[in-house]
Amino acid sequence: MKGASFPTHQRQWASDTVPATFSSTSSPGTEEFVEVTLDLQDDDTIILRNMELASTAITVDDGAYTSASTSRSPTIRKSSSNTLRQFSQGRKVEAVAKAKQFSQELKAELRKLSWGHGHAALTLPGSDSATAARALRKQRAQLDRIRSGAQKALRGLRFITNNEANAWEEVENNFNKLAKHGSLFRSDFAQCIGMKDSKEFAQEMFDALSRRRRLKVEKISKDELYEYWSQITDQSFDSRLQIFFDMVDKNEDGRITEAEVKEILTLSASANKLSRLKEQAEEYAALIMEELDHERFGYIELWQLETLLLQKDAYQSYSQALSYTSQALSQNLQGLTNKSRVRRMIKKLLYYLEENWKRLWVVSLWIMIMIGLFTWKFFQYKQKNSFQVMGYCLLTAKGAAETLKFNMALILLPVCRNTITWLRSTKLGLFLPFDDNINFHKTIAAAIAIGVILHAGNHLACDFPMLIKSSSDHYDLLINDFGSHKPTYLDLVKGAEGVTGILMIICMAIAFILATRWFRRNLIKLPKPFDRITGFNAFWYSHHLFIVVYILLVIHGVFLYLVHVWYRKTTWMYLAVPILLYAGERTLRFFRSGFYTVRLSKVAIYPGGVLALLMSKPPQIRYKSGQYMFVQCPAVSPFEWHPFSITSAPGDDYLSVHIRQLGDWTQELKRLFSEVCEPPVSGKSGLLRADDTTKKGLPKLLIDGPYGAPAQDYWKYDVLLLVGLGIGATPFISILKDLLHNIVKMEEQADLVSDSSRTSELRSGSNDSGTPNRVPPKRKKTLKTTNAYFYWVTREQGSFDWFKGVMNEVAELDQRGVIEMHNYLTSVYEEGDARSAFITMVQALNQAKNGVDIVSGTRVRTHFARPKWKKVLSKLSSKHCNARIGVFYCGLPVLAKQLSKLCYEFNQKGSTKFEFHKEHF
Repeated sequence: MKGASFPTHQRQWASDTVPATFSSTSSPGTEEFVEVTLDLQDDDTIILRNMELASTAITVDDGAYTSASTSRSPTIRKSSSNTLRQFSQGRKVEAVAKAKQFSQELKAELRKLSWGHGHAALTLPGSDSATAARALRKQRAQLDRIRSGAQKALRGLRFITNNEANAWEEVENNFNKLAKHGSLFRSDFAQCIGMKDSKEFAQEMFDALSRRRRLKVEKISKDELYEYWSQITDQSFDSRLQIFFDMVDKNEDGRITEAEVKEILTLSASANKLSRLKEQAEEYAALIMEELDHERFGYIELWQLETLLLQKDAYQSYSQALSYTSQALSQNLQGLTNKSRVRRMIKKLLYYLEENWKRLWVVSLWIMIMIGLFTWKFFQYKQKNSFQVMGYCLLTAKGAAETLKFNMALILLPVCRNTITWLRSTKLGLFLPFDDNINFHKTIAAAIAIGVILHAGNHLACDFPMLIKSSSDHYDLLINDFGSHKPTYLDLVKGAEGVTGILMIICMAIAFILATRWFRRNLIKLPKPFDRITGFNAFWYSHHLFIVVYILLVIHGVFLYLVHVWYRKTTWMYLAVPILLYAGERTLRFFRSGFYTVRLSKVAIYPGGVLALLMSKPPQIRYKSGQYMFVQCPAVSPFEWHPFSITSAPGDDYLSVHIRQLGDWTQELKRLFSEVCEPPVSGKSGLLRADDTTKKGLPKLLIDGPYGAPAQDYWKYDVLLLVGLGIGATPFISILKDLLHNIVKMEEQADLVSDSSRTSELRSGSNDSGTPNRVPPKRKKTLKTTNAYFYWVTREQGSFDWFKGVMNEVAELDQRGVIEMHNYLTSVYEEGDARSAFITMVQALNQAKNGVDIVSGTRVRTHFARPKWKKVLSKLSSKHCNARIGVFYCGLPVLAKQLSKLCYEFNQKGSTKFEFHKEHF
């Protein structure tokens, strides 16, 4: 056994079972022996649980076992005996024989290890102490690898994520497309194997695989490609680790120097679009060498790289909840109970009603009102002479006109933001879905479009032609309405009613089309100069055509052909209150924006085109976390107001907003502030900044608000799940700060009340022990929300700079674990991918050593790829049983649908209730 290394024993380490403990030695007596804890499986697999030196001798003979130690405690002896009796007599003999053979093989190696522990300072004559120390560490590392659970840490280092059966067929098809004269060139290797986005990394892998074959080639055949593919997709961790090591070890000397570590770090950073990591590659390479090269040889070996992979999970500080597997399983099993189809449908219906009853009753009432108005007008005109001439076309047009008057009045109410913000705080918020005000506004607009088609279409295409073609006898019934001379079609169209109606249709069509998602979000790309009709500006200005529309509507309602009594011309009656309310809102906004004078105190332009504005807080303004305000910059446009979430907490003495460059207005705003910002000075980060000391004057800003948003009701929930995509994190930054400050403050107040209560009781007891127990003072009501989970998903590393200070502040102040913050960077390959392996190792190491994440530059660890949302909600559901969890989301609509669906699924399974809310702008 001399010179043999322990890992040469090919053992299959399996799952947990009841352990059997054996102590074995070559001969009983006083010599040293080894105690080995093993698991014996039904498939003849031996699982090593523990190995240690002991002072007990056990003689094994034909399945009988006796202890030669008198110092062994009765408890241990009894435990071992009871454990072994769990096996049948036949299995006992076989198991003990295997244990004896295995322990004899281990004896020499473990003695050597024990000698190394006890005589670390001694070296063989003429040997180097550093070399001996490294050899000892290697033996320990090899021993650690074979311990139970080690394989769980070695599931990573995948080169190819697509390991399906037909994966090679796709590669083969790519080879046939890319090959030239039957050979695949090195430059096309990445595209061929599906790593097109990591071309440099794939080429390094190509070179490493070629060096294995002692070749330096620029092209390979299909057979060679298949050989490469087999090695890349090999399920053996040892094989994958060796390939990865060979990629770094370019000179094939079996050693990795600091320069080679830096090179692979730079390559990994490039593959994952981490530009800052590339700049700091030298620093992190030195960190790895410091951790692994204790003896300062200037290089590391394969086993050391493996050690770092093994220790990665131990280094990482996951701010995740504990395991709740059993609870999650029981909840999932609830959803698998066998229920009839009718019961499932009833349950779905009840859940739908529970989630949407506010919307349902409001929409139902609105539809019933429209049906009632249409029916009333329909039958009213059926009794008139005009019906005899123009028929049902007139009835349909008049019924639609009545719904149009109602909807043209109603459509203004959902955009009266000040009124809605006030009503949110009243009891009406329990019955009305104020979060859906913009959706209701859009729904009413769709109803108006249908009403216009019915009204104008029936007039222009049906009843007008019928009037013109009517006989003299029929026309005589309408002489009081149209005069003694029958009008022509042109006379009807060019009259006040016709002209105002056509102009309204044109204005409404322009506003409606430019408000659609395709035009408002620049999804339609038009050539110049027509590109100016797309974007937010076009939507903003075209929507102000409503002023013209309402003026024309009032005129249109006065000059009616068939109504001549003023009090029956009801258009103005419908419009009076809503128009006055909306006009009052706009007047209030105008004067309030001038009254809320703000002074910019700090400006910073962050990566990703984000402009951070910190301004003085007017003493009159009061807002809640999650709300937003409108911002106007007269230097950009004296008319445009744009909404932005407030990122400062209500307790802060300043206001702040973060504005991302997405449209033409935000682009111009950023350009304007870029001109006055100054380049960074020494000692500060490389951002363009401006403050009170800036020589150039800062542009003037006007603000208006605050206005209500779904996230402002966060305090109603026991637990919060806040999900932000990119700049969508802005509504939740203020919530995190405010939530933490409030919880800490209330707990401090509760502790103070408790301490004063105890002091009062002690004093009372000492003064008068015979008095009855007094009622303790009432504690102040604590905040309902106990935990918050913040998930921020972004594509760019620079995005984390936007709220770096806030994240560090929350991480520092959150001593009670109230808030869990999870950053996700989607540009980096998921953990376990070979392209991000070195980044993951450095990240874990730096987090453990310095407490800072290398990706975000904060104390919050960054995860790679996208969150597993089903797993996230499962953990929350298990951890917070019977809790009411508010799920607040701001970002792309695609994820909103996924989260909403998951909330529905988990609400069906367990006692935890998820309520989903999406921000609307």
